[in-house]
Amino acid sequence: MSRRLPPLNSLKVFEAAARHLSFTRAAEELFVTQAAVSHQIKALEEFLGLKLFRRRNRSLLLTEEGQSYFLDIKDIFSSLAEATDKVLERSAKGALTISLPPSFAIQWLVPRLADFNTQEPDIDVRIKAVDLDEGSLTDDVDVAIYYGRGNWPGLRADKLYQECLIPVCSPQLLTGSKPLETIGDLKLHTLLHDTSRKDWKSYVRKHEVEGVNVNQGPIFSHSAMVLQAAAHGQGVALGNNVLAQPELDAGRLICPFDEMLVSKNAFYLVCSEKQADTGRIAAFRDWVLAKAASEQESYSNNSGAE
Repeated sequence: MSRRLPPLNSLKVFEAAARHLSFTRAAEELFVTQAAVSHQIKALEEFLGLKLFRRRNRSLLLTEEGQSYFLDIKDIFSSLAEATDKVLERSAKGALTISLPPSFAIQWLVPRLADFNTQEPDIDVRIKAVDLDEGSLTDDVDVAIYYGRGNWPGLRADKLYQECLIPVCSPQLLTGSKPLETIGDLKLHTLLHDTSRKDWKSYVRKHEVEGVNVNQGPIFSHSAMVLQAAAHGQGVALGNNVLAQPELDAGRLICPFDEMLVSKNAFYLVCSEKQADTGRIAAFRDWVLAKAASEQESYSNNSGAE
């Protein structure tokens, strides 16, 4: 036997209007017009076949039937609100699967995870390293970090870091048999390439460096590997400034000159548009955006001071 339910949107409007005894205040609460409230109340009254409100001296009163109906349904709405709060609280806990490039996981996220775990001890983080994103989240992934231009239809994309490519090498290259003192000295050293040779080609072209053979030097599939090769004195790499920062801070890498290459790409935090502001996804999103913004500000201040 099917249950006979009233139009639920009309019921929500009636509950607000009965609680406030005002169509105007109900409209303000529900972010609709007063005319829309009147329309929904009329639809509910037609469904029930009775009047729910009556007007008297510019005031709004419930009829006897309206008062009885309101007393019955207000507890139902309270129960619905309580049930919704409970499910949202549960969704803020449990497992959170994050998909991201291996190098970003190794160089940035993993070293900072302890801070997130301290803030959100009920969220069990699971890291899924992937070489390439497909532009859409699979069912087993809650949130991801993508590298690109930020245009992924159907996903909320928040920019974390604009990519700046900086030359990095081991400190030992400054004092070796072929000291790396100026940008022109690149022609005396092995170039280390991240994924392809296009970044070094763009760098040399932008800064008009002559005599550099960009078609030589090893190619690495991950940024973390090219940074490690540079730290071990195997050549000069163009490193992402964010990913290279741990090695720079530790002194394993140095930036021999100031010329850099600003990329059109950036790292973005992406998630489902519908889930961006709820539960454990919102908790991680708020944390990672705040962390990135704070570090970006610190980096800008330090750069300005220099």
